[in-house]
Amino acid sequence: MSNDLRFHKFSIDEIEGITPPGLFTFPFYYEPHPLCVLAAKYLRSYLDTRHDWAEELSQGKMLGVLVVKRDDEIGFLAAFSGNLAHGNNHEYFVPAVYDLLSLDGFFPPEEAEISEINHKIKTEENSSHRQSLIAQLTEASANAKIEIDAYRELMQQSKINRDNLRHEGANEASLIAESQFQKAELRRIRSRWTTIIDSLKSQLTESDKKINDWKAERKQRSQALQQRIFRNFVMLNARGKRRDLCDIFKTTPQGLPPAGAGECAAPKLLQHAYLNGLKPLAMAEFWIGRSPKEEIRHDGHFYPSCKAKCEPILGWMLQGLNVEPNPLESKYSSAPIEVLYNDQWLVAVNKPEGVLSVPGKLSVESLQERVQQMFPRDEILAVHRLDMATSGVLVFAKNKEAHMRLQAMFESREVTKRYVAILDGIIVPDNGIIDLPLILNPDDRPRQMVCAKYGKQAITRYEVIEQKNNKTRVFFYPETGRTHQLRVHASHPEGLATPIVGDTLYGTHSNRLFLHAQSIEFTHPITQQEIKITSTCPF
Repeated sequence: MSNDLRFHKFSIDEIEGITPPGLFTFPFYYEPHPLCVLAAKYLRSYLDTRHDWAEELSQGKMLGVLVVKRDDEIGFLAAFSGNLAHGNNHEYFVPAVYDLLSLDGFFPPEEAEISEINHKIKTEENSSHRQSLIAQLTEASANAKIEIDAYRELMQQSKINRDNLRHEGANEASLIAESQFQKAELRRIRSRWTTIIDSLKSQLTESDKKINDWKAERKQRSQALQQRIFRNFVMLNARGKRRDLCDIFKTTPQGLPPAGAGECAAPKLLQHAYLNGLKPLAMAEFWIGRSPKEEIRHDGHFYPSCKAKCEPILGWMLQGLNVEPNPLESKYSSAPIEVLYNDQWLVAVNKPEGVLSVPGKLSVESLQERVQQMFPRDEILAVHRLDMATSGVLVFAKNKEAHMRLQAMFESREVTKRYVAILDGIIVPDNGIIDLPLILNPDDRPRQMVCAKYGKQAITRYEVIEQKNNKTRVFFYPETGRTHQLRVHASHPEGLATPIVGDTLYGTHSNRLFLHAQSIEFTHPITQQEIKITSTCPF
């Protein structure tokens, strides 16, 4: 029997009546098992006693629980993503797969060397000599332009005067001599300033070379350190086989592990279970503390594992376990498709919840493919999209001309769309505009982030329709069409701070995402008639 001190046993009384799961959690889309919810409750109770961590945890941290079986006992393991209190090993939590912060490891001294290079770069960049050279170069370049422009203006005026003197019969030789002198003088001015500027640039080049050499060394050391780190992350799977992160990620599109790979809660939990002979039953990850500024995280909400870091790792580590099928695929709707509008150029249908708009990574038939089967003589082309979990009006073009014209109308915001949503709370005021720029989260596709610097403009008008039972029914009028725009604008603290009911990415689970594309209005791209297409809201 394992003597693992990080195994937290459930009492028979507290789990009586809870049926253990038959299949292990599909980590990228799940509803937490009751045993995971119970484990999370115990973990939070423990954290409430750790007043020394309170400030750090209030800043936000992803935690994970893994329900396991040890002989005839059922209990759970706990983990945190990244590190906590500047360390990786704490009582109550499983250890890191590889402890980067171990004082007798290779990471601290090498990190210190890289930090010293950073210090050298910063010192050189901010040195008084370099800053003086930059200031002198800026001033010299500005003064050179002023003097050269002024002299060229003088030459232009002199040319006008010479032209007037020629009409008056002045001596041509003296006029030519003046012109030649001024041209030579302009060359001398330019040469003098070039000498001054080149001298300053030459001195800066010496400083630049130092900085660039240090940056090249830093890059080489960082890459070598990352490779060494990832080679030390040797991940087990349920069959007892081992692979390091470099090997796991070599077949992925990026080819290399991203920074932080292997340090999330889920891989830590599975690794510790395998090492200690514990049988994994179910897993869940949840957020504690404040939401990050750009991402959307709500205290106490459960979240799927991240894609960029964890999908390849868990794809390996779960081999040998009986894992639930992807609920997105099993939830796929094969219900008949209702046609809302149809002519020789366009067709609009009522998209069911749980159907892909266009072909994607999932091995299920998309709505576009199904509509193509309904109209085999036409070329069905997607004009816009709805999230898989969203229902409602979706328009397709039947030929390239209609497709091109209608797409242009969407891009120029000549199309009016109205969505119905139910929000998980009460919001004020009862109408307004949300303007939060969005960008893809590259580490956790398809999640989107709010990013003022790099995000694309996203604007949504909203109007409250009804409020009851701590829920709010709203109309959304998106003026732009960014991915997950309504879902992020509803959930983000700087938006409505109230997620849409059933939003598994930015809120909590329900039987569906309560978001429906109710109507769309536009000028027909061919006939120029005003078109309004509506769909009855199913909730």
